[in-house]
Parts: sequence; structure tokens; C-alpha cells
Amino acid sequence: MARRSRRKLLVDGSRSGVDQFKARVMQQQGFKVNPERPNEVKYEVARELGVPLQQGDNGHLTTEMAGHVGGRIGGSMVREMIRMAQEQLSRQP
Repeated sequence: MARRSRRKLLVDGSRSGVDQFKARVMQQQGFKVNPERPNEVKYEVARELGVPLQQGDNGHLTTEMAGHVGGRIGGSMVREMIRMAQEQLSRQP
């Protein structure tokens, strides 16, 4: 089964905003993020987790190994979205 190199977002044109959000969240987590290439933070996350992720083919990685990297990034983004929503709700009368 072929892997998708990039998931399609449900809202057209939202990729830039999601990438900017990812960059901000991962910077808050202490990672060095190039704002022009926020997706490259996955290599730094992988290094920290001891996952041998590299550019190009990563067919040697197990699903578990890849999931650790994606989970760390996605989980951080979800936690930040929840925090933002709670903050916004607390300001409502």
C-alpha cells in the first residue's frame, strides 16, 4: 500500500495556517523550528525520541516508531487547541 506523502486538509487553503500553528506549538515545546519549513521539526522530534527518521524513504520504520513522532507533534497541537478553547470559553459571560 502506498503511503501518502501529505494528508489533505478538509478546508482548502488551511495548510499554511496549520503549519504556522505547528511551528508555534513546537517552539513552545522547546524545539528549533524553521518557520519557512515547519514540517522539518519532525526530524528533531525523531532525534529526541531515538527514532531513525530521515528524509526520503522511511520504509524501515515500524508503525509504532512513526507514531511516536507524529503523536508527539499532533498531541502537542491538540493540547494547545484544547487550552485555547478553554481559555476562550472562560472569557464568555
